[in-house]
Amino acid sequence: MTPTPDPWPPLPLEPWQDTMETLHLWTQIVGKVRLALTPWDNHSWHVTLYPGARGLTTGPIHHPNGTFEIEFDFRRHHLAVITANGDEHSFALEGLSVATFYEALMSALDGLGLSVDIRPTPVELPDPITPFPEDHGHASYDREAVERYWRVLLSIHRVFSVFRARFLGKVSPVHYFWGASDLAVTRFSGRTAPKHPGGAPNCADWVMEEAYSHELSSAGFWPGAGLGEAAFYAYAYPEPDGFRAAQVAPAAASYHGELGEFILPYEAVRTAENPDALLLEFLQSTYEAAAELGHWDRAALEFDADRLPAR
Repeated sequence: MTPTPDPWPPLPLEPWQDTMETLHLWTQIVGKVRLALTPWDNHSWHVTLYPGARGLTTGPIHHPNGTFEIEFDFRRHHLAVITANGDEHSFALEGLSVATFYEALMSALDGLGLSVDIRPTPVELPDPITPFPEDHGHASYDREAVERYWRVLLSIHRVFSVFRARFLGKVSPVHYFWGASDLAVTRFSGRTAPKHPGGAPNCADWVMEEAYSHELSSAGFWPGAGLGEAAFYAYAYPEPDGFRAAQVAPAAASYHGELGEFILPYEAVRTAENPDALLLEFLQSTYEAAAELGHWDRAALEFDADRLPAR
């Protein structure tokens, strides 16, 4: 029997930062293919990727010439384009720059009769921005680090899914936003929110305005960009009075004034006696701070699984 890998492996940023940056840009290319061919869903939910049993996947994409899926296979370290007709084209990820990845994916889609045009520039990254077809600088791929990252995403998906199931109101899927390279889940109070100011780099303000059109409490995970380490985050929009001073758990969590979010280092979760329970504590306590201070109708929005009959 294949030994079970560590579900919460170490994920120090420095050894794999170059790989992380390359992978981030690759996911943007794949995500933009889904964006180009998928009907708009509220809060940009139609563009996301999803952790899967072999890596990250788009799920089904419907092209005029048929349905297909794009999968990052982090077991074989390939990218695969798989059609509903049984055709498949895959290529190895190691040794590819962003430019060669872009060319290989567009060629694969063309060869399968699934041609698509995308805007070939990254989003949510500061200037200077290099278009994908011209980016030969990002070309790192550490197989072992990518596998560890994928295992982390699977564990987080498991815990986030438990947390998501406790809510009766509008709640997002557990999904991977390639703009900021984060796995996230978001709950909504049902009320509209003030117009968001926008300001995300190289991202139209209207995208952020639509994403934050309704009052929400959101949590997610970043692999490390911007913080210097992998970490979980939680925030509310609009942020209610007193939120940043709220007492949340666990003790390792703190409010980051510049980001306007509570932060919990991944290392604190990974090394905990019960990582799942510690992460759920963070998710629940930060949500409760947002819901209580924002006067959400918690009795109507929350779900008590203990009320279900035994299965």
